[in-house]
Amino acid sequence: MRELRFTVPSCFQGSRLKSFLREYCGISTRLLAKLKREPMGIAVNGRHAIATDRLQKGDLICLRLPQDEKIPESENLPFPVVFEDQDLLVVNKPAGMPMYPCPGHDRDSLSNAYSNYCAVRGEPSSFRPVYRLDRDTTGLVVLAKHSYAASALAGNVRKTYLAVCEGILRDSGKIEQPIGMKEGSRIQRTVRPDGRYALTRWRSLSAGNGLSLLALRLKTGRTHQIRVHLSNCGHPLAGDDFYGGSLSLIRRQALHCAEIRFVHPVTKQKIRFVQRLPEDMEKLFLFMQQSVCKENIE
Repeated sequence: MRELRFTVPSCFQGSRLKSFLREYCGISTRLLAKLKREPMGIAVNGRHAIATDRLQKGDLICLRLPQDEKIPESENLPFPVVFEDQDLLVVNKPAGMPMYPCPGHDRDSLSNAYSNYCAVRGEPSSFRPVYRLDRDTTGLVVLAKHSYAASALAGNVRKTYLAVCEGILRDSGKIEQPIGMKEGSRIQRTVRPDGRYALTRWRSLSAGNGLSLLALRLKTGRTHQIRVHLSNCGHPLAGDDFYGGSLSLIRRQALHCAEIRFVHPVTKQKIRFVQRLPEDMEKLFLFMQQSVCKENIE
């Protein structure tokens, strides 16, 4: 069980414990409820505490973070670890691997792989992804090892995606279009007036042979957002046949979470990770470069 310790600063002299936990520690209402149910889940100076207790400068707050009970079925699967400490883990998710078990993928999800990774080490397995990637999207995923890290990181990881789309795009721009469910589908999304607000910013890195390599950042996190926005603009992702892309050069959507930035939830250090393009997207990039080289020669 992970324990976190905080020292009360002078600005919280006389404040209630509940206010300190929410405002200074970033504890969510849900996590606070869990801590209250845990034996010695919240302690002040080594003694059990309640949310309404008043604090003094220099008080030592100790939180005993509970483990989740749900453990996905273990399976021996690829689990490429990029970084790990006692609070979080960063992995490079391969294509074809959903985040959770789903129809047709009951035992080959990232949660299954994580369960096996923990079982081999004799560690508790509580799968807490800070965000999700689609099954065929590759790249960096942050997994929180405890509920405090999950709460602190939620919505606070800055991601940069690399994508190869069809057609030639130059310079940079933004796509600001609402996204909602497509009529008659339980999975597919579309741009529609009554959808939820969505904003995607993009920058062209290279273009050639009818393809463009883009760097993209999301202001919002709608399901399939990049795929829907680019498709609606006439530039579907290469390999994304679900949204109009061609399978002639790649057999899955050419989308990769290449860079993440965040502040460590416990140490407060600024962290950045970068993951290069996977082999199938690297081949697409080389195919684009062939056109650029040919133009330069001619």
